[in-house]
Amino acid sequence: MDITSMIFGLIGGLGLFLYGMKMMGEGLENSAGDKLKVFFEKITSNPVKGILVGTIVTGIIQSSSATTVMVVGFVNAGLMNLYQAAGVIMGANIGTTVTGQLVAFKLTKAAPIFVGIGTAIVLFSKGKKLKQIGDIVLGFGILFMGMQIMESSMKPLTKMDEFKNLITTLSHNPFLGILVGMGMTAVVQSSSATIGILIAIASTGTLPIEVALPILFGDNIGTCVTAMLASIGTNKTARKAALIHLSFNTIGTIIFTLLLVPYTALIKYISPGDTARQIANAHTLFNVTNVFIQASFIKYLVLMVNKIIPGSDVKEKMGPKYLDERLLETPVIAVGQVVKEIIRMANKAKENLELSMDAFRKNDEKLVEKVVENEGLINLLEKEIVSFLAKLSNKELSAEQSEIVTSMFHVVNDIERIGDHAENLSELAYEKISSKLIFSQEALSELDHIYNYTLEALNTSIESFEHNDPNKAQSVLNIEEKIDNLEKQLRTTHIRRLHTGICNAHSGTVFLDMISNFERVGDHAMNIAESVYNR
Repeated sequence: MDITSMIFGLIGGLGLFLYGMKMMGEGLENSAGDKLKVFFEKITSNPVKGILVGTIVTGIIQSSSATTVMVVGFVNAGLMNLYQAAGVIMGANIGTTVTGQLVAFKLTKAAPIFVGIGTAIVLFSKGKKLKQIGDIVLGFGILFMGMQIMESSMKPLTKMDEFKNLITTLSHNPFLGILVGMGMTAVVQSSSATIGILIAIASTGTLPIEVALPILFGDNIGTCVTAMLASIGTNKTARKAALIHLSFNTIGTIIFTLLLVPYTALIKYISPGDTARQIANAHTLFNVTNVFIQASFIKYLVLMVNKIIPGSDVKEKMGPKYLDERLLETPVIAVGQVVKEIIRMANKAKENLELSMDAFRKNDEKLVEKVVENEGLINLLEKEIVSFLAKLSNKELSAEQSEIVTSMFHVVNDIERIGDHAENLSELAYEKISSKLIFSQEALSELDHIYNYTLEALNTSIESFEHNDPNKAQSVLNIEEKIDNLEKQLRTTHIRRLHTGICNAHSGTVFLDMISNFERVGDHAMNIAESVYNR
C-alpha cells in the first residue's frame, strides 16, 4: 500500500467514523427528546449541577464542541451567565471521553453485525422510538467500521522510516506533540475523531503512550477552535465563555505536561500492555482530574477572562431573547428555545390587549403610545422567529419535531394578528379620548364582559401552548364559543340602545368595532389552542 492509498483509507475511515458518531448522537438526542431541554433549564449557579449537565448532554449528543457552541449561544442570548457556562463547559470535557472509551473496546470485528441489525431496525420498524434505537445501533456500527478502515490503512506505518523518525522526534519533544494534537483537532474540529485516529495508529503498535499523551493534551486545546469561531460576532459575554473553554483546557495541558512522567507511569499501571486502552483512559482521567482541580477556581477563571476582555453588554438590543443560530445544530434545544420566544411574543401581545383596554377605561394616551411601541417589538419578533423556523425546518428533524415546527409557523402568525387587533383597540381608545365620546354604563359593562372572556381565552391558549396541555386547549374552544355568542348578543343590545337614544352613532361605531376585535382575538386564541389539541 502506497502513501496515497494510506491517506485515502484514513480519510474514508475518518469520514465513516464521524458520520457514525453523528448518527449515533442524533439517535440518542432524539430518544432523549424533551429531557435534553430539561437538563439545560435546571442549570443553576451551583457548579456541580453545571458539570453534571455538561457531562450528560455531551454524552448524549457525542460532541463537546456542539455543547460548547450551545453554551456560547445561551450566553449570547443572556440565558446563562459566565459562572454557569464554566461549569457546563467543564462537564462537556468529561462527556466527550465517552466516545474514546467506546472505541477502545475494539469492537471492529463486530461492526458489520451492528450495521446489519441497525439497518434492519431502521428499514422495517414502524415505531418512532424503535427507529431511533436503530439509528443508534447503525451509527455505532458505522463508527467501528470507520475505525477498522483507519486501522487497516495505518498498518504500513510500521515499515515507514519517516514515521519512525517522527515518533522519535515527538518522544523527545512533548511541546511539538501538543502542537500536532492542536493542529489535528483544529482541522477535524472533533477531539473524539483525533482520539480515534490516535487509537487506530496505536493499534498498529507504532505509537507508544509517551508520544500519544502530549498529542492527546493538544487535542483538548484544538477542540476549543470550534467555540472560538462560534463566538465571532457575538457579544462580549459570549466571547468570554469561549475564552473560558480555551483557558480551562490550556491550564490543564500545562499542569499535565509538567507531570508527564509520573502521569505516563500511572496510565501504564492502570492499563498495562494495551496502548489503545491507555489512550482512552488517559483522555478520561485527564479531563476528570482537570475538572476536579479547576472546579473550585471557576470564579477566578471568570475574573481572568473579565480582565482579558473588559467591559460588559449593558444595553440589551431590541429583538429575540432566546434565539441564537448556534443552537440550530441541536434541533431539540432549538425547538425549545423557539417555544420560549413565541411565549414571550404572545405575552407581549396579551400585554397590548390589556394596555388597550386600560387606555379605553382611563382615557390615557400614554398607554396608547406604549401599545404602539410594543407592536414594533411584536412585528420584529414575528420576522425573526419565522426566519429562525425556516432555518430550523431545513435541519434533520424527527417527525414529531417537524410537525411542531410546522405548527409554530401558524401560531406565530396568529399571535401577530392578535397584536394587530390589540393595536386596533388602542386606536379606538384614542378615538374615544380625542373625540371625547361618552358610553353608557351598560355599554361599558358589556365591553368589560367580552374583554374578560377574551383575556381568559388568550391566557389559557398561551398556557396550553407553553405546557403542551390539550385539556387547557379544549377549555379555550369552550370559552371562544361563549365569546362568539356574546358578540352576537351585544350587537343586539347595542341596536336597542341606538333606537332608544341611550348611545349615539359615533360611540356605537366604536363599540361595534371593539367587540369585533375582541371576537377576532378569541378566534386567533382558538387557533393557537387547536395547534396543541390536534398535535
